[in-house]
Amino acid sequence: MSYDLLLVMLILFQTKHLVADFVFQSTWMIQTKGIYGHPGGLCHSGMHAVLGAAVLLFAPISIVMVVLISVAEFIVHYHVDWIKDRKLKELGFKASEKGFWILAGLDQFAHQVTYVGMLLVITRIA
Repeated sequence: MSYDLLLVMLILFQTKHLVADFVFQSTWMIQTKGIYGHPGGLCHSGMHAVLGAAVLLFAPISIVMVVLISVAEFIVHYHVDWIKDRKLKELGFKASEKGFWILAGLDQFAHQVTYVGMLLVITRIA
């Protein structure tokens, strides 16, 4: 797999993340991600997995691997968001406080590292 394709896929994952987290995410999803098993958080993570699968179709991997990596992304994304929301509620941070932004930054960092991990897996199997 070429470096060019890896970089394009990383940009596509980042674009997917921007759209799913900041454009398409509904208030319902935002308000319920901290409730374990709630459909709002599941739908949000599902949206990431489906859009991520579309990006994965550019990789020279089988459809089975696209599905497996997408399921892994769903699970990781769901739990990263859930942990962040639980911590925000536990610590009581509001958007006007530095702690809120530290947790938000850690959340976004974890998601970006997930995409790097997904690309690393692809390089090992492609």
